[in-house]
Amino acid sequence: MPRDLPIGNGRVLIAFDKDSILREFYYPHVGEENHSKGEPFRFGVWNGERLFWIPEGWDISREYLDDSLVTHVKLAHDQLQLHLVVHDLVDIDENIYLKKITVENRENKEREIKLFLAQDFSIYGTEIGDTAAFQPENHSLVHYKKDRYFLINALANNKFGLDFYATGTKEKSAEVGTWRDAEDGLLSGNPIAQGSVDSVIAITLTLPPLGRQTCFYWIAIGKDWEEVNRLNALVKKKTPEELLRRTKDYWQLWLHQEHLKDRLLSPKVFRLYKKSLLICRTQMNQCGSIIAGNDSDAVQFNRDTYSYMWPRDGSLVAYALDLAGYNASSFYHFCGKIIEKGGYFLHKYTPSGSLGSSWHPWLKAGKPQLPIQEDETALVIWALWNHYEIYKDLDLIQPLYEPLIKQAADFMMNYRDFQTGLPLPSFDLWEERQGILTFTVSAVYGGLMAASHFAQAFGEASLADEYREGAQKMREAMDRYLYLQKEKRFARMINKNKDGSFEIDSRIDASLYGAFAFGAYEADHPYVQSTMDQILSHLKIPSSGEGIARYENDSYYRDEGQESSNPWFVTTLWMAQYFISSAKKKEDLQRALSILEWTADRALPSGVLAEQIHPETLEPLSVSPLTWSHGTYIATVQQYLNKLSKLTSPREL
Repeated sequence: MPRDLPIGNGRVLIAFDKDSILREFYYPHVGEENHSKGEPFRFGVWNGERLFWIPEGWDISREYLDDSLVTHVKLAHDQLQLHLVVHDLVDIDENIYLKKITVENRENKEREIKLFLAQDFSIYGTEIGDTAAFQPENHSLVHYKKDRYFLINALANNKFGLDFYATGTKEKSAEVGTWRDAEDGLLSGNPIAQGSVDSVIAITLTLPPLGRQTCFYWIAIGKDWEEVNRLNALVKKKTPEELLRRTKDYWQLWLHQEHLKDRLLSPKVFRLYKKSLLICRTQMNQCGSIIAGNDSDAVQFNRDTYSYMWPRDGSLVAYALDLAGYNASSFYHFCGKIIEKGGYFLHKYTPSGSLGSSWHPWLKAGKPQLPIQEDETALVIWALWNHYEIYKDLDLIQPLYEPLIKQAADFMMNYRDFQTGLPLPSFDLWEERQGILTFTVSAVYGGLMAASHFAQAFGEASLADEYREGAQKMREAMDRYLYLQKEKRFARMINKNKDGSFEIDSRIDASLYGAFAFGAYEADHPYVQSTMDQILSHLKIPSSGEGIARYENDSYYRDEGQESSNPWFVTTLWMAQYFISSAKKKEDLQRALSILEWTADRALPSGVLAEQIHPETLEPLSVSPLTWSHGTYIATVQQYLNKLSKLTSPREL
């Protein structure tokens, strides 16, 4: 189920499902310590006779307030004759999750209703040893374990505090959860529960005929009683309405800090561009890590999550943000802290910088090997040079020159087959196979050229020449070993046999776009043109429109009996990037613009992009949102605008 409407502040990330039910609750890092385990924090309305949990009978529209990370959710129920407008946010300065609920009475008579909100915490990702307790001094509930505290409170009818609540146990024999206690419209008032626990609160509102009432609900998040009580007092002092206003204003200011060329884009393309910037921001930690995706439903597929930082994904998202004018320097400094002593990055990392889970072995055929995807190391340096070219922030780059740039470049220079000039085998960007891949070689070329530029800038001319020569030999080796003259395209992968011959994987793969993306070849080079033409003819999924699959017969998230593979947003946008890079006149950009519009049409109403979509139903599949999808969209829009400015007279811009 997609995680629509993510909200956060770099320390707290909260995300809702397609029914606008809270499902993800991360703190103190985006993507690390999910205190909900993906279970629903239920929300419902009692009309005096029965309780209608959302989504039962509710018509739901999901959006954000314009240019902000404040949700704007509308819920209508014909039987109840009620209309709700909900705004959710995470305060930009403090760790406070706030919900504003406005209830409109569609009947011409006074009515009393109750709003029920359930909290299903599993603190530290496990329900063992939690406590839920009523705190009488400020009429709030607190869920806590060790140094994680979550204080729940409300403002209704001009009064702070909870009048109706219940705590209890869940997942124990026949006890489904305390939320069941709400279904008769009454709560037990049980003041404390321990172990596997949940809680429910109720807010009573008296609605005038055809009138409305507003209330607020919040969760203060901290590491001890003192901190959450301070935050609760802050909400009272500043008022919930003021917290909403300042958070909305901040995001609008953040989004418009750069001049956005809206008149050069169609409204739907520009809208998704702005949404993508904001959604990427929710997946970024204050420490600098950029997380691939935070969707607990992925656990059901492979018993792990996407809540890690892949240096590849992070680099490409940071590159996009830099292009868009949103300085991503914190990401590169994070990379400088986590790079391995040998000058390479391993598979993936936790949001706080520890080594993440992996399926890449350290041993192959009884011999030790580095379980790396070398493109991840190369792309950090490639993206960092792009960052420097834009911002010229030498003082920020200088501390990274020795530990990150030179160390990574020296590794790339040494991790080679000196007979061929190609990198040694590593795992591919899809994390499925091992060999010498066109994408990886192209990325290493780009990384070494970037390192050469840095060395030149730091006055090490001989070292700059050394890195440049290494890149040039790699480029020559691509001509000799990776381009298949008969097929007229690059090989996806080759592997060198003991006798010096090569085993060739010639399958068409969208990642072959890397041949031009990182500078190894120009986009109009005949080798690139022929390769990209074949990607378009073999991997485009007609039923999806413009959609491009990863590679031939890709089975990932493919239904049994499904004829075609699933299109991915990143692979489809790579084709747009090719059309942009190879464009010679303004009219040539139309094909890229069509892909940008196709992407905008297939985003969720909130603007969220998944990893892939079903080729017929176009429903989102796999993790949603995927930060890489949004980053690639941002980069493609920026590349489109930059090329448009080169191909258009100044008077037309």
